[in-house]
Amino acid sequence: MNFRIGQGYDVHRLAEGETLWLGGILIPHTKGTVAHSDGDVVIHAICDALLGAVRLRDIGTHFPDNSEQYKNIDSKILLKRSYDLVKEKGFEIVNIDCTISAQQPKLKPFIPEMESTMANVLEIEVDRVSVKATTTEKLGFEGREEGISVSAVVLIKKI
Repeated sequence: MNFRIGQGYDVHRLAEGETLWLGGILIPHTKGTVAHSDGDVVIHAICDALLGAVRLRDIGTHFPDNSEQYKNIDSKILLKRSYDLVKEKGFEIVNIDCTISAQQPKLKPFIPEMESTMANVLEIEVDRVSVKATTTEKLGFEGREEGISVSAVVLIKKI
């Protein structure tokens, strides 16, 4: 099989007094994600998609949230390590596409920097990384600003 698709999904609760890291960048906001690591829900969903595409389970299998080794870790490190595992299996990224669901903050101005940051970590062209953002029209936990969710899809190919 020359091509594989991986799908990832992650959710983090929002709380005041926390930082909001999305796509490898710090987003100014009154709330941030509650997590063991830095809580970058975008990168976590992409890691799950990458790992799933090569049948290596999920991010929690490789970087458990009860390990002190990963306490407050920069998720860009997890992204790099996840992709290293994919490359060890003989694959490379064709493209990544993800969607952030959050009522606030408005993320459109930050998307190009998220894409560029993650492309740099992965050492791929920025046009292979797509980030989109949507609201849920004030419905559900995202709409009530209780949390943020991200779905991600990756296409990889045999090197």
